[in-house]
Amino acid sequence: MPNTSIQQLEDVVIKFAGDSGDGMQLTGTQFSNNTALVGNDLSTFPDFPAEIRAPIGTLPGVSGFQLHFSSNRIFTPGDACDVLVAMNAAALKANLKGLKKGGIILANTDGFDAKNLRLANYPDGINPLEDGSLASYQVHTMDVTKMTREALKDTTLGMKEKDRAKNMFVLGFLYWLYDRNMESTENFLRDKFSKKPEILDSNLKVLHAGYNFAETVEAFSTRFRVEKARMEPGTYRSITGNTALSYGLVAASQKANLPLFLGTYPITPASDILHELSKLKNFGIRTFQAEDEIAGITSAIGASYGGHMGITTTSGPGVALKGEAMGLAVMLEIPLLIIDIQRGGPSTGLPTKTEQSDLLQAYYGRNGECPMPVISASTPADCFDAIFEAFKISVQHMTPVIFLSDGYIANGAEPWRFPQSADLPEIKVKFKKELAEGEEQFLPYHRDENLVRPWAVPGTPGLEHRIGGLEKQNITGNVSYDPENHQLMVKIRQEKVDKIADHIPLQKIELGPEKGKILVLGWGSTYGAIKSAVLELIAEGHEVAHAHLRHLRPFPKNLGEILHSYDQVLIPEINNGQLIKIIRDQYLIDAKGYNKIMGVPITKGELVTKIKEMLA
Repeated sequence: MPNTSIQQLEDVVIKFAGDSGDGMQLTGTQFSNNTALVGNDLSTFPDFPAEIRAPIGTLPGVSGFQLHFSSNRIFTPGDACDVLVAMNAAALKANLKGLKKGGIILANTDGFDAKNLRLANYPDGINPLEDGSLASYQVHTMDVTKMTREALKDTTLGMKEKDRAKNMFVLGFLYWLYDRNMESTENFLRDKFSKKPEILDSNLKVLHAGYNFAETVEAFSTRFRVEKARMEPGTYRSITGNTALSYGLVAASQKANLPLFLGTYPITPASDILHELSKLKNFGIRTFQAEDEIAGITSAIGASYGGHMGITTTSGPGVALKGEAMGLAVMLEIPLLIIDIQRGGPSTGLPTKTEQSDLLQAYYGRNGECPMPVISASTPADCFDAIFEAFKISVQHMTPVIFLSDGYIANGAEPWRFPQSADLPEIKVKFKKELAEGEEQFLPYHRDENLVRPWAVPGTPGLEHRIGGLEKQNITGNVSYDPENHQLMVKIRQEKVDKIADHIPLQKIELGPEKGKILVLGWGSTYGAIKSAVLELIAEGHEVAHAHLRHLRPFPKNLGEILHSYDQVLIPEINNGQLIKIIRDQYLIDAKGYNKIMGVPITKGELVTKIKEMLA
């Protein structure tokens, strides 16, 4: 065994890439969970094909998982990788442009045979591992498939089942390289395959084979170690956006003492919320997988009408289908959460790629004047707090609320310092139980000072009432076609949403001076890239600030004052310019946009370059 030294690193970016059947998502997730246990700060970016089973060995079939971990606070999965694990030729070709010069390539030679090279569209006779084209990188080759089979030569498993374990070989290798304990993955495997002892044994054998092989490789005389990050004391776990969102819904349901009903139709990338909530029946949660998007939302409307908290989850195409029912919920003025995990569009678009292109749909994508509050999450962990806030607004202001996340946030992971139940505020919910003194009949559209109508559960004696999709007469709720009444009701519904601004926090400056040359205004998943870029520019002495919006409708009351405190405003978005249209309309400022519509996040480096151009 060669003598090895330990080299301390501040941060590392690894990209696991292979065929969609190579288990790269599982490998990346296991390394991420291990990283969280070590105490590093981390950020991940899973990137997988849209096809359930894309053609093996082809570029469209490449599945990737990027992990950035550090001893410092980080906010993105990294602009470029230090290490690329390439399980086949297509994985190398698809991801080489994202590897730093001098970076490490760990290549599985079995994935670079003539067939794989042809499927990856390399010219005949060209093998990048042999033609010198990778001279500017540190290339390490190993026949992962062969060594996996060798480790399992004494098992009775078939060749296909043996090959499924090769991702464990890579994981064991990297655990050695980054000086890690493998106990977390060993425990995961024991739990996952407790009833399949032979598969459990094979995965453990291959995991250790990869670790032991790394110890014997002469080329690796140095191992690497990233120390714990300096983070606020507390108990942390690694969490994805969809999981944090699910837990936030459960917490809000408990704090409101209000049963939760999810009526939904599966759609990428929102389906994990249904999967997660369906496990939590012990919290009084009911989940219903409907036959289509419209049935999903209308069942949730029925649950809210019946005194529960109705929720529906979807992505952009589903929001389009739910539009008419969303208008019904606005007319009924009942609580409802429409959770939109955005993806590339239009139509079916890019089902597994990220985009922020549903903001204008959330604002205006319904017939008639149909205002709804819009709230967005900024990071995976932020999904917990943001959905808790959306729940609270919905029940306390008797309104449906649209909640925006996206594929990057939903599938990405970061450390989460989770709260204790006692630390979370109560959500006060008030049902009307009886007629007040002096009331002769129940008036369903009689409003309080916030223009909120009472919530009366059907079947409550004395509170019989009718609601529906036809326009309502003010106060009585009777059907009305009167022109003046319609205008009045449209204005009231808008004012009710506008008044929510009186009950939400004022906008804060995330970083930088309260007045200066440039404000970078963001929403949603651009948070990490903006924060990283602004931190770098502030360190260089530039007057640049960052503000990030959670409340997109209504905006915080002081947003206009903030926007007018800077010479220029830059709005980066993963769309063709949507928030910028609303900001220009409402505040009459000449905001500039930075737009990227490639199905991948904006990087820190791109924003640094753009901001420096504006400063110049």
